[in-house]
Amino acid sequence: MVRVSSLPNTDLKAPLLALAAAALFGISTPIAKLLVGNVTPVMMAGLLYLGSGTGLTALLVLRHIFGKKVEEASLARKDMPWLLGTIVFGGVLGPILLMWGLATTDAASASLLLNLEAVATLVIAWLVFREHVDRKLFMGAIAIVLGAVLLSFEGGIGKGGWGVPLIALACLSWGIDNNLTRKISAVDPVVLAAIKGLAAGAVNLSLAYALGVSWPSISSTVAAMALGFVSYGLGLVLFIVALRHLGSARTGAYYGTAPFLGALAAAAFLGATLTPMILIAGALMAFGAWLHLSERHTHEHAHEELEHEHRHSHDAHHQHAHAAGQQSSEPHSHPHRHLAMTHSHRHWPDVHHGHTH
Repeated sequence: MVRVSSLPNTDLKAPLLALAAAALFGISTPIAKLLVGNVTPVMMAGLLYLGSGTGLTALLVLRHIFGKKVEEASLARKDMPWLLGTIVFGGVLGPILLMWGLATTDAASASLLLNLEAVATLVIAWLVFREHVDRKLFMGAIAIVLGAVLLSFEGGIGKGGWGVPLIALACLSWGIDNNLTRKISAVDPVVLAAIKGLAAGAVNLSLAYALGVSWPSISSTVAAMALGFVSYGLGLVLFIVALRHLGSARTGAYYGTAPFLGALAAAAFLGATLTPMILIAGALMAFGAWLHLSERHTHEHAHEELEHEHRHSHDAHHQHAHAAGQQSSEPHSHPHRHLAMTHSHRHWPDVHHGHTH
């Protein structure tokens, strides 16, 4: 066993990626209203997801045509159960339950209930996947969720009816989806996001067809799909990379800032007013994000011997040699073996730090 006294602190790139993903998702709602007007929610969801999947698929095709080598791990057979789970819970059950719930629930109640996704993600990560959640992280997540709840109250409180448990189940499905995606986050994020986008797009558009929803104009369709590519597609790619480095609980909490970032976008693009409630919500979310960014989780921990594949550079966790002819530029991806090691440094529950406490 190798013993190392300490390693440098982890940088802040991963939290910034999570916040960028939240920003891209948050701006989708106000911009969608600006672009396409009164398109029904199920049709809009289908177009956004379809734009995400087709746009990312086009990127993959262009990558192949121009021979651009991307050093990311490929999907393997062992990843398929996790991928199937993300498609079922995130691309099928989540949208279906949400649409059923919206049919009998007013918009204000639905907006309030959708905040449960961040809570479900954290609780599942903590209780099921044993991801470390300390008091500071938990309080930060509560502050972010409370801020999102305040934003939901902007629309008033209505009657939820039977849609309440359905929307809650949709949030549970997406919480499961986030945690399952974490299990395969070492895989090429563009491939994962493209598959999930196409699956969710197909489900939502099939629902729209079954409900007799009319198709919008060509210009509105193209605009919605383009927005889906940027907000849902590229946003999901960033979200998956953040999951790889931060784990589900932390990434989900940062992602909970999306409603506030959406409110800022509405003020910028639609001339919406930044009310005192929105500003208070933003302050709560900023406080929660600060609690997360100031987290200093450091202790001596042991790594068991491990063999896996993911994008990496030769840092203190990756001191291995390459076979003749194997890619040596950094970062790169190839199957590699980690020797058992004990050391101490600041860390998050990334692909190397899934240990218990």
